[in-house]
Amino acid sequence: MNALDEQLNAMGVSYSDLSVLQEKDGIVVARVAGGSGSCVLKYFRDEGSRREIDNYRILASLGVPTIKVIAATDEAILLEDMARSPIYRMGVREDMENPEVAVQICRWYKRLHRQGIDYVARHGEALYDETDFFTPEHIDEIKRWTGTQDAPAWKALERSCDALGRALRRIRKTLIYHDFYYTNLIVAKDCSSAMMFDYNLLGKGFAYADVRNVTVSLSAQAKEAFLAEYGAFDPLEKAADDVICPVVTLYLAYRRGIFPSWAQEALTDVQQNLCQNLERLASAERGA
Repeated sequence: MNALDEQLNAMGVSYSDLSVLQEKDGIVVARVAGGSGSCVLKYFRDEGSRREIDNYRILASLGVPTIKVIAATDEAILLEDMARSPIYRMGVREDMENPEVAVQICRWYKRLHRQGIDYVARHGEALYDETDFFTPEHIDEIKRWTGTQDAPAWKALERSCDALGRALRRIRKTLIYHDFYYTNLIVAKDCSSAMMFDYNLLGKGFAYADVRNVTVSLSAQAKEAFLAEYGAFDPLEKAADDVICPVVTLYLAYRRGIFPSWAQEALTDVQQNLCQNLERLASAERGA
């Protein structure tokens, strides 16, 4: 009996067919067919990635829409098969250009952010947080990797530590998704709702980080619709995110051992814009 069979047996699920759809980074995704229809099993070999199981429970407790959870163990979760749903469909690239879909995506994020504030305040200590990577030690690693130890941007960052620390203490964190793209999107076939799935990187952070993460993938018209639906956001969050995001992106990129092409923009951003972004952060912090 293999691991997938063991998990399904532990859930008390009988099935007639089991086919692996994907195996990546220690996560196995399989379609399960049985008398009650088709389901999708996610099995997490790595203990750290099993936080996604808890994240489904957290979102359900807060009333944030997710794919229906049929059963779970400590190592796996069984979900409704969205590819076989009469109501929903998987996201497609064209959704990134559709203002109607963008509005529905925004409503899911607003609910996540609104419901997440109190949860993070009470239970957020152990949640994934990308700002945890923004440390002097990690910045030193980036300097060595890039050979930019004497760059003006890093000197400016050192001078701005106090203002940055004050800003971070003022910003209220909430639950954020972190990992937006259409491949993680579920849309109602009548476009009446939308939701994200794949919650391995769900954690705490600035609400604006999600706004930035979503809108960078949308067309101009869809971005406009998303921002109009979202409404005002804290300018101090944006100012802090403009400083922190490219630095964290660089650290996560270089940690892979081979510099990925998608991180080049972050390197350029640090080199060309970090000094100005630090000035804007200091100004926003004074005006907060």
